[in-house]
Parts: sequence; structure tokens; C-alpha cells
Amino acid sequence: MTDAVPAIADVRTRLIRIPLSRPWGKDVTDIRVVEVTVVCDDGSDGHGFSWTPSIGGTAVQAMLDDDLAPFLRGRPAVPELWSDAWAHLHEAGGGGVTTIALAGVDLALWDRRARVAGTSVTGVLGRNHSRLPVYGSGVNLHYTLDELVAQTERWVSAGNEAVKIKVGRPDPAEDLDRVAAVRSVIGPDRRLLVDANQRWDLDTATRRIQSLSVHGLGWVEEPLRADDLAGHAELRRRIDVPVALGENLHTVHRFRDFLDAGAVDVVQPNVIRVGGITPFLRIAELARERRVELAPHLLPELSAQVAFALPEQNWIEDVEDAGFAALGALSEPTGLDIANGWITGRPGLGLGLRFH
Repeated sequence: MTDAVPAIADVRTRLIRIPLSRPWGKDVTDIRVVEVTVVCDDGSDGHGFSWTPSIGGTAVQAMLDDDLAPFLRGRPAVPELWSDAWAHLHEAGGGGVTTIALAGVDLALWDRRARVAGTSVTGVLGRNHSRLPVYGSGVNLHYTLDELVAQTERWVSAGNEAVKIKVGRPDPAEDLDRVAAVRSVIGPDRRLLVDANQRWDLDTATRRIQSLSVHGLGWVEEPLRADDLAGHAELRRRIDVPVALGENLHTVHRFRDFLDAGAVDVVQPNVIRVGGITPFLRIAELARERRVELAPHLLPELSAQVAFALPEQNWIEDVEDAGFAALGALSEPTGLDIANGWITGRPGLGLGLRFH
């Protein structure tokens, strides 16, 4: 089917605050979604969104309204305009608020393309997998040990073959006890992943990871401040545990820098933070070229739709009680299902993610 490309007539936004059923911390009690609708001069439209946990939602909306919308009006309604739009915003920064804002438009344009074709975004990209493995994940550093163990037991009962917990307690003995307890629950064969959320300096990370590694870690995520390329490269030389990062890298160029430095084993682009599906696919191609593992960060209802179309079978992160569907934020079913350690199903028409 040939899609005669119309021009973008307008870009409309709506800021939505979605309360978390269990706060991720005292300052993280909700997530912010900026719903984006791209309206075309032929009457068609596309629906996407930008996303950020608790902070920056109004800044993202302002960038969409004040800077992106005027630039986009009159331009062809195709995802391929991404590079020009990114160049337009670059004076405000190569990534961060700029790429998060771009994601809303990029998703809306992919949504429109798919709906015009009468299929899902996965269908447009070309589906390669009927299911993808899911790992249980939680924002749980503040949980008591009993709460953490109970959460881990739920993941095991749900059939997850990999789990991820937060580390970085002030007392290293507490981290060791918590990791040991989780390993005891999941047994020797499931994959145990840990995420330090940028809490350590180089020497602290070296000591902590070496101590925790006795429990068989599949990866350690963001052990240092995400911007610290040299630190991650040196840490990778010091330890045997694979290093995962990428949720706070925003462009294919930064991912390439970390790969060139030998600083990362598992790349974790967040579809929204990197600017949408278009740049995510470029990062996935880079990971494939460098033969490193790709593990999309968060947003399973979105990440899986893209990962279904990749050649590799990638792990999908499912944070307990944090998916859009679990939070009751969506106005219609996604067509996707997480059960028995897998995400399956068929996404709805277009992106298939519409918010109340």
C-alpha cells in the first residue's frame, strides 16, 4: 500500500501525571507522560508520547509546544525527518529534554504510518519473534529485606528466568545480605542482575562488585555516574562482571563512545530518552555490529513492540507495578500480555498506546 505523504499541520500536547501505586522513593511518587498528537493536512493523525519519572514533564511539553511544533508544521509527516528535527533542537542540548521531546513526535509519526497501513508498528517494522523473555525488575533499594524476598518470590512464581534488584545501601554488608537472599530464592540457574543507579565512585564500585560477584551476577548496571566514560572504562578493566548501561545515554554517538572505550557489555537504550523508535533502531544496529547484548530499558508495552522486530531475542524489563497497563493509565488494551516469564500477543493498530 502506498502512503501518499501529507504535511504536518499541527502538533498538540497534553501533560498527564500518573501516580505510582508504590513510590520509587520519597521524591518519585508519579511519572509524567506528555501525550503528543501530530495532525496532518489530509485529516490523518498519529499519537505518541514522551515520558519522564517525576521531573521535567513541563519542560518537555514546553519544548514540544514552543520549539518543535513551529519547526514541524508544513514538513512531511514521516519518521525520517528525525535527524533534521534533532539538528534543530541541538542548540538546547544533544540529548535529555531535547530527545525526550522528539520521542513524542517520532512515536506519533510511526503510529500514523502503521495505522495508514492497517497494522501495528511491529507490523510495519516486520515481526521476527512471537514472544520475548521478560526479567522481573523493581525499584526496591528502600524495601526491607523481607519485602525484597517477597518480591523475588513473586517473580519466581511468575516464571521469570532473570531478576534485577537495586544495590547501593550505605552499608556494604546489607547489599551482600540482600543479594545473597535473592540468590537463595531464585536458585543457581536464574540470572541475577543488580543495578546501582550511579551511586558509587570508581574505587567503591570496584570493592562492592568484587564482593557481590560471589553470588554470580549477570550484570551490574550503572555502577558509576552515567556521564563518566573514563571511569566505566577503568572499572571494566578491574572487574569480571559484565557492565550494563544506557538508560542515561541519549544518542547513538554516546553509545558508540562507550563501546569504543570497552566500557560496556550490555547496552540499555530507553526508547523515549534516545528520541523514539528511529534512533533506537540505529542504536540496536550498532549493538549488533559490535556483538554486544541489547536490553531495552523500561516501558515494556513500547519496548517489546520494537524488539519483536529485531533479529535478536532481547530481554524485556518489567518493573513491578509500574507498567502503563498495571497503573491503569491506558484507555484501551495493548494486545500484549506478560505471563510465565514471556511477553506475547499482538499490539493494536498503530502504536496501540492511548492514555486516559
